[in-house]
Amino acid sequence: MSTENKNKIRDILNKVLDEYNKFRVPEAKAVLKTLGEKTFTVEFHGTFCVTCGFYDYFDDLKYELEDHGLTADIEKIEELEDGAIVDFVINKINDK
Repeated sequence: MSTENKNKIRDILNKVLDEYNKFRVPEAKAVLKTLGEKTFTVEFHGTFCVTCGFYDYFDDLKYELEDHGLTADIEKIEELEDGAIVDFVINKINDK
């Protein structure tokens, strides 16, 4: 991945995570932990709404990324006592 693409992905992730957290904290807070060549990891913490599906919080982030031109799939979810660590695989970056 070129430096330009990695920077574009980082910018998208930062923008989307800011928006995501604006509407979901304190129920769920998402923080970018790593950004690799074709993957990234987000750590989620919070109380999580008991009427919402736990995994829906991760899917919500995926859909918000798509709205900003970054298509990614969830590769792995490691559940924690107060959240989860979610690994995503980048499929496509669209020009927006």
